[in-house]
Amino acid sequence: MARAMYEYTKTILKKVSFNSELFCKELEKALTRLLPHEINELKIWLREFTATRPELYFCMAIVKK
Repeated sequence: MARAMYEYTKTILKKVSFNSELFCKELEKALTRLLPHEINELKIWLREFTATRPELYFCMAIVKK
């Protein structure tokens, strides 16, 4: 089940990536729901995902807290 939450989180983040505010809010919610090792995987995915989307890169600061 936990793996399903990780995949669901990625799906939601992709869908809201058109709006940086919404993206950050969903990212904050995801960090409260995911397991520690899934957060590490999400960080890796986020680096790749935001590489071509500079408007979302500032949301990475949320993950580094």
